[in-house]
Amino acid sequence: MNKTYQKKHELWLAILFASFAVNDEAIKSRLYDFSQIAFRHMKWLGEQILENGEDYNYDRDMVLLKRNSVFEIIEALRQDITNIQALYPKNILGERMKTDDAYLLEYLAQIMKDSANNQEVTAFNMQRKWGEKDLAQEQIDALTLFLFEESYKEYELILVYAYMQARTKDVLHFNVFQDLVDESQFHLKSFGNMMAKLGILALPRELHTMTYVVKDLNQFIKDGIAEEEAAKIMCKELSDAIKDEELAKFFDFINYQESYHIELMKKLL
Repeated sequence: MNKTYQKKHELWLAILFASFAVNDEAIKSRLYDFSQIAFRHMKWLGEQILENGEDYNYDRDMVLLKRNSVFEIIEALRQDITNIQALYPKNILGERMKTDDAYLLEYLAQIMKDSANNQEVTAFNMQRKWGEKDLAQEQIDALTLFLFEESYKEYELILVYAYMQARTKDVLHFNVFQDLVDESQFHLKSFGNMMAKLGILALPRELHTMTYVVKDLNQFIKDGIAEEEAAKIMCKELSDAIKDEELAKFFDFINYQESYHIELMKKLL
């Protein structure tokens, strides 16, 4: 079952990063919705594994290959979805995952029927330009560093809080973990799309087991609060450094959200 969980984890990432890579807003939005369904599959699968007295981890083998067109991305996704079908359990959850995947495959087939959808993918071109705006090189460098660091942080938090949520019986903890997962999903989406716009889209590095197998919850939360406070400082520095009003306001917005994350984490203490 852990192998099935690993492949579902990889499929979630494959769909999620496909949504970041595609420029077409309609396709991007639909793929992101499907990625959230895949993440719920992960949650339900993890719950079933724990109920069976087994365990799962966040190991993964996937790489994010650089694709040049929408159809290349879609074809790779179709293959990933097809390959996982034989691993699903033969129960109600397995049937749910199969029927969800069947509809996703149908949607992908519809995309490929229209050659107009086969647009160029620029998410991996390494151009590091912010649209038509002429940001100074030091601003682009600061933005690049921020996005790589923060996209990993949000990916890490999604998985860590989901791992803890699956193991708590405390309703307050469960709800706080859910809020933090949802918030980190939004931040990862924002940062992933920004990385794609710059042409530097890449997977966050894999989590080490000790990242999410938490022995001391209080210390973990205290460390998490310190990490959020560091992220607030980075957001403020980036907002001040980037001479673009739209981007500066976005990072102020993220900064204020991090403030509330700290309050949520204090509830856990």
